[in-house]
Amino acid sequence: MIYQRSSRLFAEAEKVIPGGVNSPVRAFKSVGGIPIFIEKAHGAYLYDVDGNRFIDFINSWGPMILGHAYQPVVDAVIERTRLGTSFGTPTEIETQIAELAVSMVPNIEKIRFVNSGTEACMSAVRLARGYTNRDKIIKFAGCYHGHSDSFLIQAGSGAITFGSPNSPGVTAGTAQDTLLARYNDLQNVSEIIEANLDKIAAIILEPVAGNMGCIPPKVGFLEGLRKLCTENGILLIFDEVMTGFRLARGGAQELFGVDADIVTFGKVIGGGLPVGAFAAKSEIMDYLAPVGPVYQAGTLSGNPLAMAAGLAMLQSLNADSEVYSRISEKTSYLEKGIVSALQARDLPFTINKIGSMISVHFDNAPVTDMQSAAKGDNEMFRKFFHGLLAEGIYIAPSAYETWFITDALTYADLDYTIAAVAKVASKLQ
Repeated sequence: MIYQRSSRLFAEAEKVIPGGVNSPVRAFKSVGGIPIFIEKAHGAYLYDVDGNRFIDFINSWGPMILGHAYQPVVDAVIERTRLGTSFGTPTEIETQIAELAVSMVPNIEKIRFVNSGTEACMSAVRLARGYTNRDKIIKFAGCYHGHSDSFLIQAGSGAITFGSPNSPGVTAGTAQDTLLARYNDLQNVSEIIEANLDKIAAIILEPVAGNMGCIPPKVGFLEGLRKLCTENGILLIFDEVMTGFRLARGGAQELFGVDADIVTFGKVIGGGLPVGAFAAKSEIMDYLAPVGPVYQAGTLSGNPLAMAAGLAMLQSLNADSEVYSRISEKTSYLEKGIVSALQARDLPFTINKIGSMISVHFDNAPVTDMQSAAKGDNEMFRKFFHGLLAEGIYIAPSAYETWFITDALTYADLDYTIAAVAKVASKLQ
């Protein structure tokens, strides 16, 4: 494929935007090459500025469950735009989408809308700290909750008692309030709690990790966390920015039958527009201002364009009783085809899948946490990525990201993708 205009646009962007991108993973730094500049998207496809078409397995990092430019969402945004784009005042549509979200998700009674998944997770942690009157939180290595200071933490020399910053600008004081645990390791979590009794406000995690590839929880892991939290007065926060409304109407809580104390949501709740939200029982949510002491605010929170898009998306998902089984079946079909293609070339690989999330790891060992994910052959992934891109298949430009399946994909698209994987695999040996 030819990427002449993308190359020129990237060179121009680098002059005025740090790294030429407004989010680092877009820069193709981990796979090499020039990022593709997209001009438009429709259904299951992206179209770049050079006229190339790609089957899209990123889907704006998850929210395009029903495909790009989904007509009810487009219509809702256009209609709301004609009435004004932002008021900084309450609107009826905020209540309408709140009522729908609360009716779809188990174990929540109130929800507050913000502007991003990062803001949702940051606010959820602040709320948990205010509610429990404790300072420390536990997060898991490899789980990403946005770029708030509390989350940019890596293991330090005393990992059971404190972490250390993994980005300049994050203070050591902030890092000491974030304790880093191993995903899918209940014993490790129990040891951290024991070393910090009555100091931990919350445990936050992606119930299905999507930022070290797709990594589902081991049987009993979420249930074990729930038990530990209940026994120790700790709030359990599910970061469902990726999984919310994607794995089931009620997200991971519904899928696994485990109740979180606070749940965060991201782009899907705005139909792909910039939005986030966090939700819980009334007892917890009423700790927020203006009724409670925990302050959180935002001029564009609940803005009418995002609310209109999100309402249209959630209404469509709520009305279609077969949508989750359809996309899960498509994901299983894709998995079976990829397995066959890679096995035929005797390549080392592991595929993780749950619902409509899937990832390919170039290592034979099970991938259950960040440590095992890091053992994958990144050079092989780099070749795999560029090989698929040349065939018109767009996956995340990182070995540590999940693929997202959309209902707009046809089985012809999946067959083409499987054939492309087989072609690329023949060149990876």
